[in-house]
Amino acid sequence: MKAHASGSRKTASARATVTEGDGRFRFNSRPLHILDESQRNRIKEPLLIAGEEIIDDVKIEVDAEGGGKQGQAEAARMAVARALVEFTDSDELEQAFRDYDRNMMVEDPRRVETRKPSQSSKGARHKQQKSYR
Repeated sequence: MKAHASGSRKTASARATVTEGDGRFRFNSRPLHILDESQRNRIKEPLLIAGEEIIDDVKIEVDAEGGGKQGQAEAARMAVARALVEFTDSDELEQAFRDYDRNMMVEDPRRVETRKPSQSSKGARHKQQKSYR
């Protein structure tokens, strides 16, 4: 049995595939221990919540693209959580993910606001300072 799921955060998107296996986890075709500690901890959160009895029997492959390192880690985290829920078909697992952090199952709609024309290059609403005296 296979389960596919996707997740996204800001401009990063990730696709996760969960199949029956021996507990291996690959992120962008690399083992998880190669990543930065902050990324690794973020991606492993769904695995810790799901528990070892589920994780030891599956093989997880994640492909992420776009955005930065943390955005990809958040997108991968969401994709893994969704794929595990689809693979196990467990309402309790989905509820556990939602109780821990709603963004594991539901996408965050916030995006960076675009810069407006004829303004400073410092941000979306930043105006040029002017003096009245």
